[in-house]
Amino acid sequence: MPAAETIRIGVDSGGTFTDLLCLDSRGLRVHKLRSVPSDPSSAILAGIRALLETEPSDVSLEVTHGSTVATNAVLERKGARLALITTAGFEDVLRIGRQTRPELYNFMVRCPEPLVSPELTLGLHERIAADGSVLTPLDPAELTTLIEKLSKQNVDSVAVCFLHSYAFPQHEQQAAVALLTAGFRVSTSHEVLPEYREYERWATTAVNAYVAPLMARYLGRLQTELGAASLRIMQSNGGSISAARAATEAVQTILSGPAAGVIGAQALGTLSGHSRLITFDMGGTSTDVSLVDGVIATTSESLVGDLPVRLPVLDIHTVGAGGGSIAWIDAAGGLRVGPRSAGADPGPVCFGIGTELTVTDAHLLLGRLDSSYFLGGRLTLDLARTQTVAVAFAKKLGLTVSTLAEGILRIANANMERAVRVVSVQRGFNPRDFALLAFGGAGGLHACDLAAALDISTVLIPEHSGVLSALGMLLADVAKDYSASVLRPGVKLTASDLQSKLAPLTTQAQHDLAAEGFAPTDITLTAALAMRYQGQAFEIDVPLRATLDEDSLTALDADFHQRHAKLYGYSNPHRATEAVQLRLRATGRTAKPSLPVATKLEQQKLPTPDATRETIFAGTTLVTPIFHRSRLSPGMDGNGPAIIVTGESTNVIPPNWSWCIDSAGTLVASNKGGAA
Repeated sequence: MPAAETIRIGVDSGGTFTDLLCLDSRGLRVHKLRSVPSDPSSAILAGIRALLETEPSDVSLEVTHGSTVATNAVLERKGARLALITTAGFEDVLRIGRQTRPELYNFMVRCPEPLVSPELTLGLHERIAADGSVLTPLDPAELTTLIEKLSKQNVDSVAVCFLHSYAFPQHEQQAAVALLTAGFRVSTSHEVLPEYREYERWATTAVNAYVAPLMARYLGRLQTELGAASLRIMQSNGGSISAARAATEAVQTILSGPAAGVIGAQALGTLSGHSRLITFDMGGTSTDVSLVDGVIATTSESLVGDLPVRLPVLDIHTVGAGGGSIAWIDAAGGLRVGPRSAGADPGPVCFGIGTELTVTDAHLLLGRLDSSYFLGGRLTLDLARTQTVAVAFAKKLGLTVSTLAEGILRIANANMERAVRVVSVQRGFNPRDFALLAFGGAGGLHACDLAAALDISTVLIPEHSGVLSALGMLLADVAKDYSASVLRPGVKLTASDLQSKLAPLTTQAQHDLAAEGFAPTDITLTAALAMRYQGQAFEIDVPLRATLDEDSLTALDADFHQRHAKLYGYSNPHRATEAVQLRLRATGRTAKPSLPVATKLEQQKLPTPDATRETIFAGTTLVTPIFHRSRLSPGMDGNGPAIIVTGESTNVIPPNWSWCIDSAGTLVASNKGGAA
């Protein structure tokens, strides 16, 4: 009897739309529907049912899901009732935080509120020294008394964070066993982030404890509805983990949706011959940008709201500019756009419920959206309603409707341009040396204008750009990160020191991936050492050579100076260095969908446009041809203006741009010179 066919589905649950991409023996199929903010799983399950309607009942289903549940819980402060147990005398670490001031000249600055209230922050008399020696043992009787106190507080989850637990975790382990026995859900800092810097370690652990109960309930309901299907969850580091592990390590899933998009963007950019990319993911609520210089950049310095999460994440910069970003008038009478978004409910004015103009409404007013073919015809946009609201709004500013609409787009583009400069110019990269790869439901509407503003000559828009993050989830490997503190001057560091630190991390990584079902031949381990000059407060990750010996340590030091010079513009080889942290990434290679590429690209005749429509560009009304993307094949080309539509997105080619479909099926737009 033949084995049941395996169907893989990637699911990106966003604030406005839920995107699904299905891979089976018939190839790739996509589905996009409006999200349900009150219950994200309902949209996911509806989308999966729609994709499986024509499938036999005995198929084997694998689902990889990028979730915003943890992120939204932190941003909206709707997580668990949290308690913090810490070393006595250090109860205020999370409230004090760091001395950094994001708004230097704001005299009315508000201190970020910790996730845990003061009355639920409790200290235990125990103390570990920085070298791991025990200064004050943990008193079991005091721990028992504390747990009895917590039992009366209706606490859902407990974060256990002791000073220097990365060097000696036994006290945290002892407390965790007692708390688990008493029925509490527990997160310990030596497991979540075994690194020095108590504020970042405790803040990251608190975030995990805050969102883990919510994530566990959400994934439990989703897994119950999916039955025997395999469910994996995307992580912020670009890999995926099992749903069971994500339920306990929920902090790893924050920012997972944008990470999947970068994975997919790199894969399709490489197919089109571009290894240097600026990825531009514009959805309904926000825009995420990242820079890929041959490899995807990662960082361990990220914020969720105003809380630090010091875990390895893909280096992505996010701004509040999306298709649902709301236009408004500030106190000085100026037009502003975002960061507030109409989201999926009520949505833009043209969706029929919302009452505030958005970026999507501006595109409709300028003729750039087909009101009868939005979401492939499953949603009809209300142009008359949008015009009525726009007329009233424009009157307040003394503008025409078309001038207002173009102004909304220019302001949104300026916000996104600043985001691109953060990941490129501010880090020593010239945007002109990169191609802009646009995706997300609104990416293709803004890509060429944004590229023109940044003097980028090439724009790539993949065939399934509207659901590229869902594709990225099918392309992602399973990835896990491990770390150990070193904190040793470079002159005193030996190869045996690193080997002794690396050995237990390697053993744990191999064990964890074997438990995920990976054979040793499918596991890849890469190690790096976080280094800095003595006296500095931040580190640079330097990859370790395959062989650890004294010669490799000398090369490691030289690599650090070179990386420091590239990042900061200078280095000092005569200055003493310090090894801070050892990091290990374990990757389990998964089966990848085969992406079709034409073996030979031959020029083909462009079909007759499906329609034409008057569209406004820079104040000028032009008759613009409209093509359905399904009718375009590799080798076809044309000139702007043009609008190319799919069931998930709309792509606008302005005047002064040309376009073609390359061998990978990607729409490539090129600036012929002049303003867009």
